[in-house]
Amino acid sequence: MERKFFVGGNWKMNGDKKFINELVECLKKCPIEQSVEVVVAPPTIYLDYTKSIVPQNVQVAAQNSYKVAKGAFTGEISPAMIKDIGIDWVIIGHSERRNVFGENDNLIAEKVAHALETGLSVIACIGEKLEEREAGQTEAVVFQQVKAIAGKIGEWKNVVIAYEPVWAIGTGKTATPQQAQEVHQKLREYIKKEISEKVAKEIRIIYGGSVTGANAKELAKEKDIDGFLVGGASLKPEFIDIIKANK
Repeated sequence: MERKFFVGGNWKMNGDKKFINELVECLKKCPIEQSVEVVVAPPTIYLDYTKSIVPQNVQVAAQNSYKVAKGAFTGEISPAMIKDIGIDWVIIGHSERRNVFGENDNLIAEKVAHALETGLSVIACIGEKLEEREAGQTEAVVFQQVKAIAGKIGEWKNVVIAYEPVWAIGTGKTATPQQAQEVHQKLREYIKKEISEKVAKEIRIIYGGSVTGANAKELAKEKDIDGFLVGGASLKPEFIDIIKANK
């Protein structure tokens, strides 16, 4: 089964209605092939608005959700709330959630499990810090992050894994196509061994970390890179070039 190319745009804490209108107009002018799945993730406050104006071939994701449906959790949103406004995707475990807000592997796994149970599709982020890569711990770190999620879920068909080396996010440093492919390949081998061969063949493993219109095409040529989760470049016209990178 061929894995459908996937491009996610994580807008992070950026934009207002005027800016979102401009981004969406840019997307409307882009002839998105049926072989590409495109998802954009605006700030929570603009989820409903973005959903109302994006073209039909662009989906919308929340940038985060909590592990329960409701309760006394000030500032959080639940998968049920996300579903209620017609959103089908959520990003969970982004390195900023892990390393700025202190979310650990277990909490992220619980959040992934609850989002899936609620009917959302999940972009589950994993990745190592610079000191971990330099210490030769890349595989150990990303395998552990996947293992934590695997311990909480039984079905992977609505999960996309985003490998985002923390040292390459927003730094301008990008893993070379060979470095990224090596980790993606090792991840697929790990999933085959520890989860199942079927999941390993079917799951999309996308790359994130200073992806640009200039480097996306080379990265997309690699066998185990099934697309991208894009930060800064998703706020610029070059996002269109990234969407077309698998051509």
